[in-house]
Amino acid sequence: MNELDQKINTHFPGLVVRKDLVKTVKGNAIVPSYVLEYLLGQYCATSDEPTIQTGIETVKEILAKHYVHRNEAGLIRSNIKEKGATKLLTRLVSILTTRRMSTRHSSPTLASKRFLLIPEQ
Repeated sequence: MNELDQKINTHFPGLVVRKDLVKTVKGNAIVPSYVLEYLLGQYCATSDEPTIQTGIETVKEILAKHYVHRNEAGLIRSNIKEKGATKLLTRLVSILTTRRMSTRHSSPTLASKRFLLIPEQ
């Protein structure tokens, strides 16, 4: 690692994303690059190689557990019915109704019209 990379990691901890890791993690997966960049920024923003490898494994586990692809929509809906709730990485569409001051959420990926968003504790 050169001196510039070290300075960047020192002054911007947790914000540096190595683009070569995006290609490594993505492989043939159908995951948007911005999702991978966000996760890699969370778990691999360091110059320490063992930490980067651990972070890559963590990112792969998160994607395997929580990323929703259109082909898996029925399975995910079934799991939600069984468990009552689940964490998902998917695109949401939110609509604010000013008359009632409420929001409605839907997921084009799951073909579901209503979601209740619960903030993480």
